[in-house]
Amino acid sequence: MKEQPIRTFQDQTKQKINQILDPTYPLSRDDVVWMLGYITKKVADTDPAVLGLSQPRLLKNFHAYAEAAMALIHRRSSSEQEAERLREWLREAAYGLQSD
Repeated sequence: MKEQPIRTFQDQTKQKINQILDPTYPLSRDDVVWMLGYITKKVADTDPAVLGLSQPRLLKNFHAYAEAAMALIHRRSSSEQEAERLREWLREAAYGLQSD
């Protein structure tokens, strides 16, 4: 029997982010909350990836984060267009935070 390689926490996180940002994946409220939490943790931990971003880029990230959070708060219905808009905000908010 062949052993499966152990996936690291970073691999699991990267896979989850890629799944959430995949336009074919049905985005849920829990996914958006998870992604916002991931971004919050990266910033709170002063991750080196955050420190490497320029001030204009950080402002773009923050603006997208705020838009996604507000959309989550005011969410009334779940449409494909709304999910894609949320995905774009999450993509922008997480820009530069994930190492490849």
